[in-house]
Amino acid sequence: MTSQPPIPPSQPDQPEQAAPTCYRHPDRETWVRCQRCDRPICPDCMRDAAVGFQCPECVAEGNKGLRQARSTFGGAAVAVPYVTWAVLAVNVLVFAAQQLPGLDVSRLFAMWPAGVAVLGEYYRLISSAFVHGGVFHILFNGWALFVIGPYLERAFGHVRFLAVYLVSALGGSVLVFWVDALNTATVGASGAIFGLFGAMFVVSRKLNMDVRGIAALIAINLVITFLVPSISWTGHVGGLITGAALAGALAYAPKNNRTLWQVLAIAGTVAVFVALVLIRVSTILSAAG
Repeated sequence: MTSQPPIPPSQPDQPEQAAPTCYRHPDRETWVRCQRCDRPICPDCMRDAAVGFQCPECVAEGNKGLRQARSTFGGAAVAVPYVTWAVLAVNVLVFAAQQLPGLDVSRLFAMWPAGVAVLGEYYRLISSAFVHGGVFHILFNGWALFVIGPYLERAFGHVRFLAVYLVSALGGSVLVFWVDALNTATVGASGAIFGLFGAMFVVSRKLNMDVRGIAALIAINLVITFLVPSISWTGHVGGLITGAALAGALAYAPKNNRTLWQVLAIAGTVAVFVALVLIRVSTILSAAG
């Protein structure tokens, strides 16, 4: 017989190690851990990292130190120019409402100097920029906004672009208020569009781009403005001057405290227009006696 090694005594069963569970979803088992905090995370909580995965809290904490992308002249970088699309949509919807029977949208929202001065309907100074006099009118303004709006919105950011658009519309209405007859009704986004033309010229000069194309576009439209009797030259010129001036203030604002200077420029321009409107109202009411 051959000798056999002694049989070791039997060992008690070892308990199996419990599977870790996601710290955000305790009912889900997982063997993946966050690379930063080492907490277990399930597939729904995994965020791709340079190495492995991180949990949502660690990703959010890491993003706090990242500098957010900015537009050329301040404001958050624009991926989708949704302000341009929103303004365009409002213009189209208002024009559609103008076609409805029994609802005189043009009369309600047109820039009517007597309505502003005598009836106190100051909203007309802005609402008139969303009402149009016909299909060709809205097609031209809509096309111009579609072409120029996204570029300027990406240059200025959402809020600054909207300010240029609305303040240009206001500037056109203010010149209408001062120069046109009290019973004259004016409609259209042309004042705001001419403001975008002026802003485009200023931005192109600031960025050392070729401005001959936009200069020619402005010149052609000004010629048409003064040759066609039914076109409001006051609204166009007022918008053009306002858009160029405000865009210049935004584009050439000092880089130190740029946002503050830009806010002051926008607020200051609006304050000047408010003062001009109130002075004009006082003059009209005094003349009416």
